[in-house]
Amino acid sequence: MSKLPDEHKFLDLSDYGRPAARWIAQNLKNTKCTPIGVTWLFILSGTLGVLGMYYGYFWLAAFFLVLKSVLDAADGELARLKNTPSYTGRYFDSIADILLNALIFGTLYLICDISLIWAILGFLGVQLQGTLYNYYYVILRNKVNGDTTSRVFETETPKALAGEDQRKVNALFKIYRLLYGAFDMIIYRLDTSAPQGKKFPKWLMTAVSSFGLGFQLLLIGLLLILGSKEFIIPFFVAYSVMIFIFIGIRKSLNT
Repeated sequence: MSKLPDEHKFLDLSDYGRPAARWIAQNLKNTKCTPIGVTWLFILSGTLGVLGMYYGYFWLAAFFLVLKSVLDAADGELARLKNTPSYTGRYFDSIADILLNALIFGTLYLICDISLIWAILGFLGVQLQGTLYNYYYVILRNKVNGDTTSRVFETETPKALAGEDQRKVNALFKIYRLLYGAFDMIIYRLDTSAPQGKKFPKWLMTAVSSFGLGFQLLLIGLLLILGSKEFIIPFFVAYSVMIFIFIGIRKSLNT
């Protein structure tokens, strides 16, 4: 099941693992495995990827980082197949993502000849890139009656869905806000008019999807395999300039 109606789908560079994710979800549909169980699997895969980076097994690192991306899509697919959307899963997924990203960039700092400041800038750049992509994607989904589990503005604790524990939702939301609140606010301040924008052309969404976590992990894996680990952090720092370019394009299309 797609997050967007067919007529609004675009080529999502970060979503290359979707076919495999759907296959995994279909095979788990009639089992006791839950979407959160799949999230734990992607945490395991991401952790193995980080360990592969640290110990110099870059092919294995790339494999597990890409597998993490596939499983990251599979938990949502399974939730839709089982008709069990949840804020618990949504926030747990996002919390796991940012913590794994911190581990990845912390490990790159340890294995590369680069300053801590650059590593922090790389991590912040990746998070801001991903936030812009998610911001535009969630706005688009809400405009065209797509999946609405994610909200454009995550400012208030949502009411738990059927089968959820409100206390868990409350706790996870607080952690989510602590970890993501500043990034959300920065991107919103940079493009406050985006929710009112009428045009999110497919070509622009495809370009912005290069900020998606799946594509970011793929690039990291490729650079590791190519023996270019020292270029990973500088690349993501430099590529953050595209945040301002994409926002400028989006605004120019809606003036």
